[in-house]
Amino acid sequence: MATEHPSPALHAPASSRPYAKARPGYGKRTASGQRTPHAADFALMPERERYIAGYVDRLPDGAAMDIKSLAKSLPLYGQMAVSSALKALGAAGHLRRVRCLAGAGEQVRWVSRTYWSRTARDNEWWDTFLTAEGSHSAPEATPTAPPPSDTVPASSLRATSTPTTTPEPTAPPTPPAPAPASPALPKQRTSVTPAVAASPAYLALAQLGRRDTRLALSAADCRALEPLAAEWFARGVNADCLTQALTAGLPAQVDSPVGLVRRRLTDKLPPHTAGIPAPATTVTPKRRLLAECTECGRPGAPEALPDGLCRPCRTTPQEASAAPPAERDVHALVSQLRDLTRLP
Repeated sequence: MATEHPSPALHAPASSRPYAKARPGYGKRTASGQRTPHAADFALMPERERYIAGYVDRLPDGAAMDIKSLAKSLPLYGQMAVSSALKALGAAGHLRRVRCLAGAGEQVRWVSRTYWSRTARDNEWWDTFLTAEGSHSAPEATPTAPPPSDTVPASSLRATSTPTTTPEPTAPPTPPAPAPASPALPKQRTSVTPAVAASPAYLALAQLGRRDTRLALSAADCRALEPLAAEWFARGVNADCLTQALTAGLPAQVDSPVGLVRRRLTDKLPPHTAGIPAPATTVTPKRRLLAECTECGRPGAPEALPDGLCRPCRTTPQEASAAPPAERDVHALVSQLRDLTRLP
């Protein structure tokens, strides 16, 4: 008599039709750090969960993981049974449903994915993994560098390799008659002064006359006031702030523009800001991945959905019945009791 050796993990029968493939960006995603498959996988789970887990584990990445597609491929269980089994697998640490942004540029959309782990993971591991997946961004495509300009095309190489016919020897050409020498002219001495780029302080002073004609300065005035204006730039002031400080509140008539600008450059000199620490700005990274409740599909942060379930779905009927009753209207209850005790 032969002895049967049942396997702890039930294997779903192979379907005659191929697996349902999800749309691009959706479907199953295998989590990192998976061990090799073993016959004792999911051995501690009930029969229904072992059956569905064995089928899901063999699905490739990109396969449809919604309840309807799984129920069509599994002949033993319907949609309600598949939904309950996925909820149990999520609580056991084998899967998490998420919503994430996919695409690039203006073609960005929210997609639903199911991360599957053959190894049961705890909530802390899933929180760390999903946070890393949310902050990960796909690298942009690097354009291919064009070929160098000195590359010789293949056609020219083939053309040079073709043997050529040796031309017949001809008589050497007669050298041309030398041209008459032109009289040598003396070279003129030219002194070229290299152009020196103007400093930002000099340019800001030169632009004052265009902002207000009462502060039109000459080139000599700009060179004389350039050290004072450069001190403003050294203290972190840009050209717009300097121009605003020098042109604000001008009198109706300015007799000496250079004197007025010198006085304002000296009196309105801003304080040093090098030793003042800049205010700390906390940049909060945008979350590009949201976890979904395995039962109702409610989105939320990964740490807010332990076992892949939101708070209402984690509440059992026993806990709901044990909740304290709602407050009752004592005055209305007393009035009703008094009406009942009155004699007819």
